[in-house]
Amino acid sequence: MINTKKLLSKPILGLMVLTAITAAFPNPSFAQQRRRTPATTPARPAPSAVNNNALSTNYTLGGGDLIRVSVFEVPEYTGEYQVPPGGAINLPLIGSVPVLGLTTEQAADEITARYSRFLKRPIISVNLLSPRPINVLVSGEVTRPGAYSLSLQGGAGNNPGVQYPTILAAIQTAQGYTLSADITQVEVRRRLGRSGEQVVSLNLRELIETGRSPQDITLRDGDTIFIPRATTFDLASARNLSSSSFAADPGRPRTVAVIGEVLRPGSYLVTSGATEAGAGTTQTALPNATGQPTLMRALQLAGGIGARADVRNVVIRRQTRTGAPQDININLWQLLQGDIDQDAILQDGDTIFVATATEVNRAEATQLATTTLSPTRIQVGVVGEVKRPGPVEIQPNSSLNQALLAAGGFNDARASRQTVDLVRLNPDGSVTKREVKVDLAAGINEQTNPILSNNDVIIVNRNGITKTGDTLGTVLNPLGGLIGIFRALIGF
Repeated sequence: MINTKKLLSKPILGLMVLTAITAAFPNPSFAQQRRRTPATTPARPAPSAVNNNALSTNYTLGGGDLIRVSVFEVPEYTGEYQVPPGGAINLPLIGSVPVLGLTTEQAADEITARYSRFLKRPIISVNLLSPRPINVLVSGEVTRPGAYSLSLQGGAGNNPGVQYPTILAAIQTAQGYTLSADITQVEVRRRLGRSGEQVVSLNLRELIETGRSPQDITLRDGDTIFIPRATTFDLASARNLSSSSFAADPGRPRTVAVIGEVLRPGSYLVTSGATEAGAGTTQTALPNATGQPTLMRALQLAGGIGARADVRNVVIRRQTRTGAPQDININLWQLLQGDIDQDAILQDGDTIFVATATEVNRAEATQLATTTLSPTRIQVGVVGEVKRPGPVEIQPNSSLNQALLAAGGFNDARASRQTVDLVRLNPDGSVTKREVKVDLAAGINEQTNPILSNNDVIIVNRNGITKTGDTLGTVLNPLGGLIGIFRALIGF
């Protein structure tokens, strides 16, 4: 009996002895076990998705794992194995055993079934010695979607275990979620075994607000994280969520386009910092406590809003990672009343459009001119029959009458007081000229006292008497010269 046990402990000799015993004493149960070979294993079922609220925390084996397979009382069969990319390890006596996608318990059962052909009641255990790196895919509304390899960290103290990275760490590695993200519906996809898949929806906003997570959020190799786009955009919520540690970096500069009723339309690099009025100005600074790249900073870089800007109709068009652009409506008039949420935080690639107002309210225009929404000063030209012709600096949203007064008013003896010409350079590069009937007693209106834009030119023409006198002077000027010469010759 002792010799038989020694023979069985040797792989080659054990196989020869067991084969001879099987041929001499056929065992029905042993024959049935032999028929359950991998060659007769039923085909694997098609992959199936499992949806539930609990994310599976089971670790499944894959290429790169270092495991230890222990065969009780047969130390010759015990050893450490690095799982290759294909997922099959080569064991003594039984050869190749696929363990890809199995837990350590399932792998032990699989190996036990294989050894049962040769050993009586084998006891097998599989232990994970060193897990493989965690490779995940982060997609949707994050700053940099893509595949990432996350590091595993060892434990501390007397427990040198392994700490797996979390979903939050993966989002941070992808440089944070965007301002268009819906973090209440974060989707995690995880492989289950060899043919299944689990899809779980996580509410990360609850984690931010309460500090509690209803389930484990550690990652496993092969996980996919998808953050969808929010169907509705809430300014207050977006501002609050932007301050979390796994949101996009608030100090990162943004390149945005500013178009419409602004002084200098174009593309600008918006950086973080406090929004302040220029030194020595009388403008009222609007609230901006965040120091983040905001709408106000972009408007200031563009020189401020134009005279005919519709501050209640500003639109931020945002390109999302998951499809169609998102339009965010902004009411800057509410910002004047103290609603800081209207000073939206910008995202790289945003386009800001300031619409043109159909009507201008005089009181509102005056109030807007004293805020940092408007430029500090604008320059217009007043030429012709005024007392101080030339460039004139006036406050934004100033009217034609104010520009005339800034130029000293009409030249009383020569100016035509009924009409002036207003020349304007349009944003599209064209130039328009129109005649404006002057009424110095009128308030702001488009017909007789329009609001001026930067670089407008007002031309004050000569009156009829002045035109006639100037014409006669031109005609008689040569004759006057001859008379002067004649008088000099005769001594007068």
